Amino acid sequence: MQTLKAEVVAISPLTEFVHKVILKPQQPVTFEAGQYMQLVLGEKDKRAFSIASRPSQCDAIELHIGASGADSYAMQSLEHLRNAHTTGQLVDIEAGLGISQLRLQCERPIILLAGGTGFSYAKSMADHLAEIKCDRPVLFYWGVKEESALYAHTEMQTWADSHKNFEFIPVVENPSANWQGHTGYVHKAVMQDIVSLEPYDIYMAGRFDMIGIVRDDFITHGAIRENMYADAFAFIK
Repeated sequence: MQTLKAEVVAISPLTEFVHKVILKPQQPVTFEAGQYMQLVLGEKDKRAFSIASRPSQCDAIELHIGASGADSYAMQSLEHLRNAHTTGQLVDIEAGLGISQLRLQCERPIILLAGGTGFSYAKSMADHLAEIKCDRPVLFYWGVKEESALYAHTEMQTWADSHKNFEFIPVVENPSANWQGHTGYVHKAVMQDIVSLEPYDIYMAGRFDMIGIVRDDFITHGAIRENMYADAFAFIK
């Protein structure tokens, strides 16, 4: 883990409720694809956010913060960052946290599964896999409630179109009449597409209650627990 001070370079909306934040640390940041950072608001108040940027981007950290409700965990964090951006103050961060980072030492195909802004966790790995020219099959499933939440749809489709072994599968829980893709719960789409999950390494991010259900359903569908990764596992039974 690195403890750093960082400048808040930019904050921009991705959707009505999701904002992209760019931080510039005072020294190069070191992390692995799939790790997270903590925004330090106080000695006993640290807010965790997945890092959306890839590890080679050591001079910047990209976050995707989904925030609604004035007193919410994420909104308080976003306001802290906005205040720092306005005043030019540096923020304190801790980077390189988590144990569910991308494993590159095997040849198993990969499933990246993200719910909502869990997308940022999977995006870091997706971009890193493309950068290192990984030839393992990679399936990126991104589940959202409404189509409008697919703020990186075009970016990820380009990612998939640029690599023959990569596939991007967006899943919308409440689709419009014009939606042509997968519908329903994102992990159900995975199980509909794949007969058995036994051959795969699976990386997951989303709400803790969602991840617990996904883990159990995937194991029933053949997944090997030791080949499933999610930082949420440390907080759920």
